[in-house]
Amino acid sequence: MACVKLGSKPDAFQRQGQAWFCTTGLPSDIVVEVGEMSFHLHKFPLLSKSGVLERLIAEASESKEECVIHLPDIPGGAKTFELVAKFCYGVKLELTASNVVYLWCAAGNLEMTEEYGEGNLVSQAETFFNQVVLRNWKDSLRALQTCDDVLPYAEELHIVKRCIESLAAKASTDPNLFGWPVLEHGGPMQSPGGSVLWNGISTGARPKNSSSDWWYEDVTSLSLPIYKRLITVMESRGIRWEIVAGSLAFYAQKYLPGLNRRKVSGETSSHLAPLALGSPPSEEDQKILLEEIDRLLPVQKGLVQTKFLFGLLRTAMILKVSPSCISNLEKRIGMQLDQANLEDLLMPSFSYSMETLYNVDCVQRILDHFLAMDQVTGATSPCSVDDGQLIGSPSLAPITMVAKLIDGYLAEVAPDVNLKLQKFQALAAAVPDYARPLDDGLYRAIDIYLKSHPWLVESEREQLCRLMDCQKLSLEACTHAAQNERLPIRIIVQVLFFEQLQLRTSIAGCFLVSDNLDGSRQLRSDLVGSNEGGWASAVKENQVLKVGMDNMRMRVSELEMECSNMRQEIEKLARTKGSSAWGTVSKKLGFKMKSQMCSAQEGSVSNNKNNNHSGNIKVEKLKDRHSKHKRSSSISDKASVSSIVPSK
Repeated sequence: MACVKLGSKPDAFQRQGQAWFCTTGLPSDIVVEVGEMSFHLHKFPLLSKSGVLERLIAEASESKEECVIHLPDIPGGAKTFELVAKFCYGVKLELTASNVVYLWCAAGNLEMTEEYGEGNLVSQAETFFNQVVLRNWKDSLRALQTCDDVLPYAEELHIVKRCIESLAAKASTDPNLFGWPVLEHGGPMQSPGGSVLWNGISTGARPKNSSSDWWYEDVTSLSLPIYKRLITVMESRGIRWEIVAGSLAFYAQKYLPGLNRRKVSGETSSHLAPLALGSPPSEEDQKILLEEIDRLLPVQKGLVQTKFLFGLLRTAMILKVSPSCISNLEKRIGMQLDQANLEDLLMPSFSYSMETLYNVDCVQRILDHFLAMDQVTGATSPCSVDDGQLIGSPSLAPITMVAKLIDGYLAEVAPDVNLKLQKFQALAAAVPDYARPLDDGLYRAIDIYLKSHPWLVESEREQLCRLMDCQKLSLEACTHAAQNERLPIRIIVQVLFFEQLQLRTSIAGCFLVSDNLDGSRQLRSDLVGSNEGGWASAVKENQVLKVGMDNMRMRVSELEMECSNMRQEIEKLARTKGSSAWGTVSKKLGFKMKSQMCSAQEGSVSNNKNNNHSGNIKVEKLKDRHSKHKRSSSISDKASVSSIVPSK
């Protein structure tokens, strides 16, 4: 730390309890009281340096009583006046970044200017401040910290403004561009050539490059009002928004203990590491700080980590900050919801009613903000094709990621028995249909909700299941849903129908691929001499296709058996309850399919025996076609092999 010594005499002051005495050999003729401390001094050294003390001494000398002067408002208190008194007596005084502000303010308050002596304390302090303190990052920061105790006087002398301008200028400049010896804020000393010094000897090593967040921890020692002014000046100087946001996150991390309760897993960035706290601020101070951080944070998407924003929101709910602050944080999160993970969304409900375990309403509002923002930017509008060119959004990745995230959140909150059906439905239905390529995640959440709420009536179950599209379920999900007793009968029948439809479409596609393979096999056999690996690959692909068709055929048979069993049960029900029962059941199950659709899809569920018989005949035809194809494929394979292998 830089310092300058003033004066030439040794220290001639002694302290006895709450009093200071000057041991010059002459009896004191004036007492200066500063707070609870008394200074027994002499008039001439004081009045020869200070205009204020000269007037006060003159007024006190008019009375016949002992000359006593009271200085209750001197900046820095008794400790600073001790240094001022030593300066008046010519005692050696050391100016440092820690006391120069106090001395400058006290000297200005006492009018210790050049009018009362050359090289007076005001000029000495100002010169040291301008030539030493402002040129050094650490000293400027230390001087700015001391301004809180004498803020009105420091503001009047423009000390705060100068320190802030100096710090902002240094923070906005790349520290790697600093020459020796300016780069002293962290790391080893450097020689003028730039190599690292050890005990003053050049080691030849180069110092490590400093990152843009080197000043984050230093400025957390500032009070909130001064830190706020520093950030404002930095923004006006054009410092990048992400650097400012990182500093705000670091500052909040230090003084908001609630942000440190969840340690960020896998986090390597230093500006998100929790800091040790000596004594955490009060809840009221934390509320003020959180609201200020919200106002200072940039609004651009992606500048602040989503996890940090969720931490702020969670802490804001605990501290019960203003509704506008909570709303702003929800909007910030909504802008970048696609960058969140499931753990972030699982915010506990802090309401006294404890209606639900998690704050579902907050997640609903965040999702609404995300959807509204994407609609404004046009990022989530479905694409259309015109003359082979895409029109609309180039990518649906963000909305697809959010849909997957919400489905996972629904599965996590579904076991809560206090979660109302309306809230579950509203959150699930808020995601657009085009955002879900598959409804497997939504089906899982619905199944968990049905399992945790067995008291739901049939109409409520059907209403809940209408949220998912059975045509967008994968084969695995269809297999599970077909055997799920918690689902309504209508949904199970629809799942069976669409699963069978998918299987038959897949089989037809396999036949088409197989025909194409047969047509190209002869060409491959002609080229086998030059490319033997292609033939082996074709044989392997053919085997895989055969195995897949066998599995599909077995699954079709299982589905036909399940449909046959259901049809028999329905016929029994019709015989027991009369001839009109079948019509009622048909209406209840919702079989309102067009005749064209029934004729186009073989083996569909129907109460018409003739259609069932014709469907079985078509299945048998497919089987015969497959067996013929298999035999012809085997014969062609043998012929091809015989043509390849030379005869002995």
